[in-house]
Amino acid sequence: MALTDMSLAELVRYDSGVTRPADFAAFWSDTLEQARTAGAGRPAEYRPVADARLATVDVFDVRFPGWGGEPVAAWLLLPRNASGPLPAVVSYQGYSQGRGLYLEQLLWSAAGYAHLVVDSRGQGHDTPDRDPSSAPQWVRGFLTRGIADRDEYYYRRLMTDCVRAVDAVREHPAVDPARVVVAGGSQGGGLALAAAGVAGDAVAAALVDVPFLCDYRRGADTASDGPYPELVTYLGRHRRVEPARVFDVLNYFDGQHFAAQAVAPALFSVGLMDPVCPPATVYAAYNRYAGEKEITVWEFGDHGGGYASQAERQLAWLADRGLGSKG
Repeated sequence: MALTDMSLAELVRYDSGVTRPADFAAFWSDTLEQARTAGAGRPAEYRPVADARLATVDVFDVRFPGWGGEPVAAWLLLPRNASGPLPAVVSYQGYSQGRGLYLEQLLWSAAGYAHLVVDSRGQGHDTPDRDPSSAPQWVRGFLTRGIADRDEYYYRRLMTDCVRAVDAVREHPAVDPARVVVAGGSQGGGLALAAAGVAGDAVAAALVDVPFLCDYRRGADTASDGPYPELVTYLGRHRRVEPARVFDVLNYFDGQHFAAQAVAPALFSVGLMDPVCPPATVYAAYNRYAGEKEITVWEFGDHGGGYASQAERQLAWLADRGLGSKG
């Protein structure tokens, strides 16, 4: 494996040159308002998992209203016998992954946090996604689903679900609504950026690891693995589709634009040998991030970044900002 992108000195100065659409903020404000209206009067449901067989964690099978008021699945893990309102982590999943098994998600509850593990519609098994029948044929994966129209694009629905997850967890009686953290890696990192950008001060901090869904054109031009090549396949097959039109749609879902309106402190990470999310795509968002920010550079990191070593840093970073379980 070799260095996949620019030198670090070039990355810290990198700007994609991509301009945010003039109606970007209005588009997302309207989208969120529509989702909240559709979900009004439909509180999140928390069903205890009686046979979880965990001695220190209580597990709940969750459904909360997302895009269009549609039910979105999640797990809520609560440290047993914890006192007082808890800080919460809302975590989003990598590409083609859903919420999985709750047994795979024990870190944050073990550290004393309430943890909402959000399913990804259509990617997991528990939250179906409707078929955007008005859209032209897409290629394998989700990146090009509904890509002809910003209103029909798949990530409009998924990103809306992610913001509504923040709404839901802030209303839970065990959670301190002033200490809600959004987190994820790869696709989950891009979704955490979207949630931080749209939810504003409802988010207390963002943990953004090797984020996908940033600087799409650079990703299409340079990524050698992962989802970005789906754009190359799509545009290669649909030669009557103007590439500029596709990237105009994607511009409404670009992490660098969510970053520019985010206010929460953020800890990013990047792997300089990442072939899936080339480092410049990460820095495109990081360099525009409007809130307090810090980035951990894994010089020889691949798409896993720092793996568990990054989680260790995240725990310390949150504690330093009064967002630890004892905070």
